[in-house]
Amino acid sequence: MKASDWKVLVVEDESDSMELVQGLLAHHGIPSIEARTGEEALKILRSQMPTLILIDLALPGMDGWTLLKRIRQNEALANVPRVAITAYHTAELAARAIDEGFDAYFAKPLDATSFVRELQTIVGV
Repeated sequence: MKASDWKVLVVEDESDSMELVQGLLAHHGIPSIEARTGEEALKILRSQMPTLILIDLALPGMDGWTLLKRIRQNEALANVPRVAITAYHTAELAARAIDEGFDAYFAKPLDATSFVRELQTIVGV
């Protein structure tokens, strides 16, 4: 799958972080859709099927953990990789994210040189 065939849903409430993530994806020719809240992400997911979902864990309202649970309850989204992103990194949090069903975990600030390469591995390209 070519990068331009991807569709990444980025769920992030911080404008700077959203700009950085979307900029990194765009630099590699990867299209993205933005959602600022978990509720907005669920609305988007009712009509669009992404290649990958990037979820900030500390969202206002519905947090990233709750959003993950809601996504996992939807059989149509079962095979869509889900990636946690957080500024509140600890080793325990990383382990919990994987245990609870995220396919990968990234601490902010993101490493621009490896972020997209690791996403490509997750997607399987």
